[in-house]
Amino acid sequence: MTILTLLTVLTAGYLLASRKTGTAIFLVVAISGGAILSKLLKFGYARPRPEVVAHLVDVHSLSFPSGHAMNSAITYLTIGALLARAEADRTVRIFLMTVAIFLTLAIGFSRVYLGVHWPSDVLGGWCVGASWAALCSLVARTLQRRKDEEAETIIDV
Repeated sequence: MTILTLLTVLTAGYLLASRKTGTAIFLVVAISGGAILSKLLKFGYARPRPEVVAHLVDVHSLSFPSGHAMNSAITYLTIGALLARAEADRTVRIFLMTVAIFLTLAIGFSRVYLGVHWPSDVLGGWCVGASWAALCSLVARTLQRRKDEEAETIIDV
């Protein structure tokens, strides 16, 4: 979580420095909301961690959905989508989303490798996290269209 929080703060700082205050606020709210959803789902399902193999790291929290898989999907995919939306160059947009997807997948696979999650925990985290990021992307697109329409109305008057 420390890395995801740091990345969120740094990205929000970049957006603020780029005078994209609305996008920065939206980013922080979207990622924070997703993190809250992750905690609620974990407590709601209350699934214990697998004990089939020895864990390579010491963990004591609940297992489903994988918080690492879900929060990485929420954070990396939301940041990737928002930054890609602001980028004019198609190659850069593809690069940003490829990096976001790669990081999300790598983190999820590492949770199974470490023996701290069932594959279904990670898959569930990915599905909910990616759905949350997609929903946030749609909301951002809708808000941007409304802002553009309002600007056109003001100019037309």
